[in-house]
Amino acid sequence: MHIALRAGMVSVFFTLLLLDGCSRHSSNETYYLVSNNLNLPYWKTAATGFEKAAAEYHVTAKVVGPDNYDAAAESQAFDQAAATKPAGILVSVADASSMQSQIDTALARGIPVITMDSDAPHSHRIFFIGTNNREAGHLGGQRVVDKLGGKGNVVFFTMPGQPNLDERLNGYMEIFADHPGIKVAEIFNIKGDSGNAMDKTPQYLAQTGANKIDAFICLEASAGKDVAEILQRQHATDRLLIAMDVDPDTLDLIKKGVIDATIAQKPYTMAYYGLKALDDLYHSQLKGLGSDYAVDTFSPVPVFVDTGTARVDKDNVDIYAASASEATQP
Repeated sequence: MHIALRAGMVSVFFTLLLLDGCSRHSSNETYYLVSNNLNLPYWKTAATGFEKAAAEYHVTAKVVGPDNYDAAAESQAFDQAAATKPAGILVSVADASSMQSQIDTALARGIPVITMDSDAPHSHRIFFIGTNNREAGHLGGQRVVDKLGGKGNVVFFTMPGQPNLDERLNGYMEIFADHPGIKVAEIFNIKGDSGNAMDKTPQYLAQTGANKIDAFICLEASAGKDVAEILQRQHATDRLLIAMDVDPDTLDLIKKGVIDATIAQKPYTMAYYGLKALDDLYHSQLKGLGSDYAVDTFSPVPVFVDTGTARVDKDNVDIYAASASEATQP
């Protein structure tokens, strides 16, 4: 009888544990992913990771922000999300200077905030999940040096002021500093519209002699395909094109030899891990959300979670294409 009683008590104990695990999460818990350019394949991939994590935890995921590049609209979307007092916010920061105070205000109200993809390092965000963007620039920069033989004129397509893109540019420039034969002809601001890169490329292609542009470097996801289209139209096979990210069109253009290489990131992983990290922070009730954990040697959280980066070219493009295909299977 004592054995049966003990067995019964153990059974009740484990049942209570299971019930407690199930009750930890609720569809009433809402987590937000806030970003720009949500129509881009990159952000659709991130949204898939965010929603996958939410489904596993049986919580609610909401992805908000403008479909195009609009820092002001993203800022408004962040404030609207924070006003609902959600369980947590994962945000990719377009304009760090303007969003710093918004992030700090949300934290002061007890809302966990983590940045992903593009950071606001001077805010009190709990930590950053994403690419080591300086290293991404190093990978791309070394590819340019190798393909041009250390000599040539290059142009960048970017959006100055966006933290992740600025870091990538810095990475390229660090590599080029050791190769004085590489000259940066221009750093062109596409202003959130890859069509501006497409419109500018013919002007660059028209430059000849000492002003000839030998390489086009795209620091964000959308410009590579548009620049590639112009190179194809004008049969400019003697120019180097380096892209960013691994959407299907970019991978296909690498296979065709129009884009030489691209730098891969992991937006799915950033968002998937981000929601789970927010959930843990919400349930653990981390003390001092507004604290600067970067200077705390006993911090319970990291400063930066590096999700990895890699160069993709003709040698390994099939591996990345197969991975993307498998991920989209039902």
